[in-house]
Amino acid sequence: MRILRTDRFSGWAMCLLLASVAGAQTRPGALIGPEDGHGAYATGIYKNLFIEDGHSKRDIEAKIDAAYQQLFHGDPQTQAIAFAAGSNANGPLMYVTDWNNHDVRTEGMSYGMMIAVQLGKKAEFDAIWNWAMTYMYVSDPKAPSYEYFAWSCKTDGTHNSEGAAPDGESYFAMALLFAGNRWPGGKGIYDYHAEAEKLLRAMVHRQVISAPGKYGMHTVGPMVNADPPMILFVPEVSPQPFTDPSYHLPAFYELWSRWGPEEDRDFWARAAEASRALFVKTANQETGLAPNYANFDGSPHPNRFPQSGEFGYDAWRTASNWSVDWSWWHKAAKEQEQSDRIQKFFVGQGIDSYGPVFTLDGKDLGATPGLTHEDHPAGLMGTNAVAGLAATDRTRAKLFTEALWNAPIPSGQYRYYDGMLYLMSLMHVSGEFRIWAPKQEMHKAR
Repeated sequence: MRILRTDRFSGWAMCLLLASVAGAQTRPGALIGPEDGHGAYATGIYKNLFIEDGHSKRDIEAKIDAAYQQLFHGDPQTQAIAFAAGSNANGPLMYVTDWNNHDVRTEGMSYGMMIAVQLGKKAEFDAIWNWAMTYMYVSDPKAPSYEYFAWSCKTDGTHNSEGAAPDGESYFAMALLFAGNRWPGGKGIYDYHAEAEKLLRAMVHRQVISAPGKYGMHTVGPMVNADPPMILFVPEVSPQPFTDPSYHLPAFYELWSRWGPEEDRDFWARAAEASRALFVKTANQETGLAPNYANFDGSPHPNRFPQSGEFGYDAWRTASNWSVDWSWWHKAAKEQEQSDRIQKFFVGQGIDSYGPVFTLDGKDLGATPGLTHEDHPAGLMGTNAVAGLAATDRTRAKLFTEALWNAPIPSGQYRYYDGMLYLMSLMHVSGEFRIWAPKQEMHKAR
């Protein structure tokens, strides 16, 4: 949430071979159906754009590790965004902070957990989750945000807001499911599958709860709209609810339609299709730029925050979301067109010099004071490189892959959002951001 405050042989034998080569644990009879698409989920093969461009596996691993070490264990004043915070009865605690705004956000905490499960950093994963459950989780059944997480807290755990942000809950749920598949057998808050299912149920079915708040009655319901089936910008009940295109994660929804609570699997399958359709409607047909906030029909939403209907900091993530969806599922060919479109636009702006904020038709609006000091931010460089997973123009896509490769690890005051997107983009572009599947499934090979 960036409010401006700122994946001659018979088919069975071939699947076994793919799974064996990639090291997946398999179960006889776990065949892939046509509804599973033709992407990495079905094949177990993840595109590595860095390898395609000539970089060695060793150098790629070193680059990812360097970024992780700096952001999670670097100099506390100039590099790190993750900080150990003592321990409690559940074990060590760690938070991820927006250094510039001096707060802890569900966005960053859930991104931190996703990075940790992907890279096999169980200690960090557990410590971040412990902090989130200790301080951010709303456990009072009378509180409007009950079963959700306060989207912003001080580093001592005090809530800055009692509201919740669905981008954080979405990444929490997906990271927990991956963790449950990678590290099964946990208890209590570390029973990852149980925690994920509880959160996913709340996102869809949470009853409406009202209570007096700082600005009057605070009324909160589900995090999703029922029809059309879309994630909401916020779960606060509103006469005119709207969405944030960068919150739409069809690659995740497909997995929830297989692994999530059984009663909601059809909902998440429909939500994946709705998100793919929204991407087409909301992104400008010339530039490929999507707005920060949108109505359910894809039109820009005139929210009260600055640049609501423009391509801004939230919207950087949208092209990455549709490109990962294409990489994992290969279900929506228009995602390729959209990646070609947005990469063409940014090449036209100067591959080494484009700014962070634009009107949807492509007017450069410059950086936003107080949110980023960068005129050419590493976070946007990263998400534009991830668009190469879907792009068909490989020569042009290479420009973005190399720009990301050459970008320094974000440091300094504004390192939080740029750093998170930079590191996850390195992982996506190198094929190291993967589907961690249940042991009984044979696709999603590692």
